[in-house]
Amino acid sequence: MTYTAARFMAPRYRCGYLLAALVLVFGIVDGVSARTTPPGDSIAPMLEQVLPAVVNISTRTRVTVQRHPLLDDPFFRRFFDLPDDQRRERKKHSLGSGVIVNATRGYILTNHHVIEGADEITVTLRDQRQFSAEVVGADPEVDLALLRVKAEGLTALAIADSEKLRVGDFVVAIGSPFGLGQTVTYGIVSALGRTGLGIEGYEDFIQTDASINPGNSGGPLVNMRGEMVGINTAIVGPSGGNIGIGFAIPSSMARTIMEHLAEFGDVRRGQLGLVAQDLTPELARAFGMQQGLGAVVAQVTRGSAAEQADLQPGDVIVALNQRQITGSGDLRNAIGLLRVGTRIRLDVLRKGRPLTLHAVIVDPLETGTAAGQSSKHLTGAILGHIQDNHVLAGQVQGVQVLEVEHGSPAWSAGLRTDDIIVSINQQALQSADDVAVAVKCNPDALLMNIRRGNGALFLVNR
Repeated sequence: MTYTAARFMAPRYRCGYLLAALVLVFGIVDGVSARTTPPGDSIAPMLEQVLPAVVNISTRTRVTVQRHPLLDDPFFRRFFDLPDDQRRERKKHSLGSGVIVNATRGYILTNHHVIEGADEITVTLRDQRQFSAEVVGADPEVDLALLRVKAEGLTALAIADSEKLRVGDFVVAIGSPFGLGQTVTYGIVSALGRTGLGIEGYEDFIQTDASINPGNSGGPLVNMRGEMVGINTAIVGPSGGNIGIGFAIPSSMARTIMEHLAEFGDVRRGQLGLVAQDLTPELARAFGMQQGLGAVVAQVTRGSAAEQADLQPGDVIVALNQRQITGSGDLRNAIGLLRVGTRIRLDVLRKGRPLTLHAVIVDPLETGTAAGQSSKHLTGAILGHIQDNHVLAGQVQGVQVLEVEHGSPAWSAGLRTDDIIVSINQQALQSADDVAVAVKCNPDALLMNIRRGNGALFLVNR
């Protein structure tokens, strides 16, 4: 399966074309997806109010052209009397869409991948006026970016509460596919709460069969009242085109991220320090519960905010700040939208009895430990428990490299940010405190077992 928008990602299944055929024939893939006709004779009156808020975004990026290796040979350059600097640059162009969310301040919301690495960003309005845009802030984990233009007479789009969406609701996708200019397509909400697609770090997608193609990225998904319910982000497309499965970031998530970006310029995420799993019907029966919604606490990291809040393995988190938690992915997304220092309320079931706990979201770097005191080879690294949003969270035990200074002894030792140190000198690690114990026997010679992404390696330093 290929997920794409303005970008292409590697196929995940060989059966992508077969799935595409099945979608086209039957019109359904794990959700509701049937071509229907929207109510009323026309949605033109609604679109007349919405279209002025949708913009085209074009970017220009300077890319260094790779030269022939011979040009790096001093003898070759001297023999042919070539100047020292023969590097060439070319300009790379890309197109996307965006939506005006604040007319007074000139704020425009789009996808991060639309403007990533851009040297110049140009926004074209529906009336063909063009403006240079600056980046207010970006959040690659959710794939959102907030731009600002200095312009008068802008029209902003109202933002709806995507929590009220239902499968089967009519929606309209607006954008500039393939650079053709403003294009409108309609469909329905095929499914809600899509996660585990591997597209972004935090996923809670709206799935729709409204046609979304490359160039639609960053454009709005709109309900029949002319309110934005999502930001179009990706599609399933084995051949790079639309087959009726598109994904949009819910407006509720986008609004929260937008507020963070407008105020701080980034999203400073914290964590609780726990590993959770879905509450399956089997687990619910084992815990003597009737319901099957919630996130089961499988592990609590020592010294973490979760431990300070008295969370225990076996607790079932059913609500965060009085918002129902449906599973571990839902819990992770809810925490991922909160900034460091936020105090939260957790409604928990412990051995079938309701319990209310309070915790404070903490900065993982503040809970980390400078490792240089343990060994000279670790100087420049900050270690801590595995973060909730790490790809290996819940899969392995160890200590995460939260930060490593470029050029430091730890960097020279081979450590990189987000590495998981499973063991040192063949002693398993569960917390940063275990590092000093493992190093103590031989601080000048370290044998480290590292998990990096989906791979593993040993590092030897003497």
